[in-house]
Amino acid sequence: MRTPVTATPATPHLAFAPPVNLSGHGHYLHWGFVQISAANIVMIALIGAVFLTALFVPFPKPKGRDGR
Repeated sequence: MRTPVTATPATPHLAFAPPVNLSGHGHYLHWGFVQISAANIVMIALIGAVFLTALFVPFPKPKGRDGR
């Protein structure tokens, strides 16, 4: 006689858990007719920081034969 195989739900590892509660209501910012979520503002700021970093951080230059 075989033992029935039961499916156990996969418990996600703590590293894959979201840092905030995703079950609640979103937080929105209002400026007149502009309404944007706080999460989108954070993403726009991060993208802007990466863009500005890419503009101002110099690329490494290949060294020539004389080592300059």
